[in-house]
Amino acid sequence: MDGGSYLEFVVPGIVALSAMNTSFNAVGVSLNMSRLYHKTLEEYLIAPISASAFVLGKVLAGTVRGLVASLIILGLAFLFGAHLVVNGWFLLVVFLTCFLFAALGVVAAMTINSHEDMANFSTFVILPMSFLCGTFFSPDRLPKAVAYIIEVLPLTHASYALRALARGGEVLPISLAVLLGYAIALFLAGVWVVKKVR
Repeated sequence: MDGGSYLEFVVPGIVALSAMNTSFNAVGVSLNMSRLYHKTLEEYLIAPISASAFVLGKVLAGTVRGLVASLIILGLAFLFGAHLVVNGWFLLVVFLTCFLFAALGVVAAMTINSHEDMANFSTFVILPMSFLCGTFFSPDRLPKAVAYIIEVLPLTHASYALRALARGGEVLPISLAVLLGYAIALFLAGVWVVKKVR
């Protein structure tokens, strides 16, 4: 793929995929269960902490879990002979990916009002991104209309940025800006929905 081995092409995509799935599920599923089933969310909401502090705590917890899962994938990749460059920019992109999907987990968990709909959100939003956003193959092989949609999704830019950095290239400013924009927007959306519930 692009003059390199498929292993070195696919590992950055799998790291991005792992960051997305682990961070989203770590926050979204548990917070949705806490709100709708265990009814323990009220204890947090009446505590003397701000909505932004609550959301930041949840998002950072999901981010740490995503980072751990991503580092495990990287460790396995090196064990199987992948030759990747892992530097500060690489770790920053993984961090932003984990952060934004953990924030998406907060937004989804606080706005979706049933466990079935939460599962549907994962099926119709998270799962398609897993396969279409440059994880296993390049999106430019998709039909043009679909490719344009894929290009605005955050996982696509995470895969692009990680792949470029893993090959020893420079950070992609557009991808970094997209990830940062999504992270800020989703965090602010998470704070807003928590304030609405309070």
